[in-house]
Amino acid sequence: MNVALTAGTAATVSSGSLLIAVPIAALAGVVSFFSPSVLPLVPGYLSYVTGLTGADLADAQEGKAHRSRVLLGSVLFVLGFSVVFVLVGALFGGLGGLLLDHVDGITRVLGIVTIVLGLAFMGFVPRLQREWRFHMAPTLGVLGAPLLGVLFGLGWTPCIGPTLAAVQALALNEATVSRGAFLSFVYALGLGIPFVLAGLAYQRALGTFAWVRAHYSLVMRLGGGLLVVVGIAMVTGVYGELAAQLQRSVSDYQVGI
Repeated sequence: MNVALTAGTAATVSSGSLLIAVPIAALAGVVSFFSPSVLPLVPGYLSYVTGLTGADLADAQEGKAHRSRVLLGSVLFVLGFSVVFVLVGALFGGLGGLLLDHVDGITRVLGIVTIVLGLAFMGFVPRLQREWRFHMAPTLGVLGAPLLGVLFGLGWTPCIGPTLAAVQALALNEATVSRGAFLSFVYALGLGIPFVLAGLAYQRALGTFAWVRAHYSLVMRLGGGLLVVVGIAMVTGVYGELAAQLQRSVSDYQVGI
């Protein structure tokens, strides 16, 4: 049973399309973290999920007693929104599985959607940059961190912005529950790991945040450009061809003993 489970996991991860989608999802998560919608909120969220002030967070960088609290609170917050994103990804992946008979047409439609989302992220479709989020925040510190993470995920899921929407389009294209969930989990890691690192290196993170805020336009252009390229590849069939080539390469690869 363990051998079968391992083989199934390996088959899922080594899927040609997933090999392309995973780095895209991870990068989309990182871009989301540095977007104008998330980055300015990070210090506030860190305070909420740890129950610490800005000064305490700065002390945690120097290895003082608050460091473990920052790590625990930030990780629990990330786990909270990761659960939401994974469930949504599984839903989209399962929906894609029901539409396998129309995979070529769906891929091209999703490509067009991804192109539009990329243009929106670059600021060319202002209406699609609107976001609806819950502003409720627990004040329990570490104990409330998972709840705040769930609220963060729920508040962003209906209209999180182009990056998560594009990742869910890729999840739909993967056409299985497990692949859709895995892809969304990778996105959550791309968004969550910088959050944890920001808490552990708070002072340095503030300097990085200042640089990113001064170059928001560049961040948005690069992130949106990535989505546009992916969308064009899906529309033209290049995405599927590349996935097939990667699948064949993985299948033919043998480890020498």
